[in-house]
Amino acid sequence: MTATVEAGPADRLHSVPLRRVVGQVRRAGPLGLLDGLGDRARGQIVRLNLGPFRPFLVTHPDHLQHILRTHAADYPRGAAMWSALGRLTGKGIGGEGAQWHASREILQTAFSAGYLKSMSDQMIDSITGAVDDLAARAGQPIDAGIEMTRVVQRVVDPVFFGSLIPDGEGDRLGEAVATAMGSLLWRMAMPFVPHAIPMPGDRPFKRATRTVNEILRPVLAQARREQRDGADIVTKLMRGTGADGQPLTDDQICEDIVALFVAGSESSAIALTWIWVSLIEHQDVYERVRAEVDAVVGDGPLRREHVRELAYTQMVLREVLRIYSVGWAVPRMATKDDVIDGVEIPAGSTLVITPYLTHRLEEFWPDPLRFDPDRFTREQVRARHPLAYMPFGNGAHQCLGEAFFHQEAALIVAGMLRRFDVALAGPVAPKLSLTLQPREPVELVLTPR
Repeated sequence: MTATVEAGPADRLHSVPLRRVVGQVRRAGPLGLLDGLGDRARGQIVRLNLGPFRPFLVTHPDHLQHILRTHAADYPRGAAMWSALGRLTGKGIGGEGAQWHASREILQTAFSAGYLKSMSDQMIDSITGAVDDLAARAGQPIDAGIEMTRVVQRVVDPVFFGSLIPDGEGDRLGEAVATAMGSLLWRMAMPFVPHAIPMPGDRPFKRATRTVNEILRPVLAQARREQRDGADIVTKLMRGTGADGQPLTDDQICEDIVALFVAGSESSAIALTWIWVSLIEHQDVYERVRAEVDAVVGDGPLRREHVRELAYTQMVLREVLRIYSVGWAVPRMATKDDVIDGVEIPAGSTLVITPYLTHRLEEFWPDPLRFDPDRFTREQVRARHPLAYMPFGNGAHQCLGEAFFHQEAALIVAGMLRRFDVALAGPVAPKLSLTLQPREPVELVLTPR
């Protein structure tokens, strides 16, 4: 058996024995294999022939535009890899079709500019309280992943749940969702294996989803008893209707909450962890961000207006998300035969969109591995292909929480840098799981300023 990489019709055929693929994974890990495929493809569509699973790897912005915008209806989320994730996030906002559309209609208002503005004081109070709690642990190594998750959950609780999650249960919910996500890796890597056949991760997944339901079901029951009139996401979902015009069931609400929690909590915490790694590894950038925070925020309290005034900090956030694309792979399925840039795409094919590789194409990102926030000046952004940068996806399924994340992340960075000098206890390397995350725990040391 061989793993064949077929480039576009004008290029020669690359045939790589499966043993070499396995060997590269053993030597450099899955991330090393992905980097190698990106170097070989250089923006061309390639097909990976791995036995019964033969996905196309798509990275060039022109090809992404074809799939995500021009012919989006022909490339839904129905790829086999989504069926694994769908066991956790359901068929609503994490799915496709009429129910996805109904959920998105309900949730759009929860991430509108008006709602973010109305929630900004609560968000700032949550961040300030979380930073105050960290002060008690100054001088001691802290796990950035754990602490950023706690900060984010403290922000998310009032926005998503109307502060219905009991103290301590937010951490437990986050751990369960993270466990469930991590346990799906085998299912997503081997989508052709029927669910009836046991695979590694199945048992942790079942335990984790049981915990998720143990936490969320009482929250929904309490919200229904109280007949809440708030603007939080639980309330909006309870008032909304599905594709059939009927109120959403508790199952549907739980699935939508989990889907949002994955994006709004776990992914955000991973991104924030990479922000600290990037800042500390690039001291010139760190000093410039801290100087901006001192000039904009000073000794006063955080305010919503600071988000826009922290212009360089926002550029840094964007460069972090370019280098560390948390959602490194997004599958789609071709529903009919198509041709993209001369490459025939048979109906039923899985296409794997890889922002991680798109963000490393030298055609759009000169010296792509260099960390350079100045890539995101207004002039640079306007001159670049609109799909050369897509950490939040693009097209109809673009993440609703993009503005929410940038507001939250800028305030967290400002809130911490105005209080602490932040140092890294050791080197950090990335690894591929369902997300791009640190291989080892990231230890930070906070020193009061």
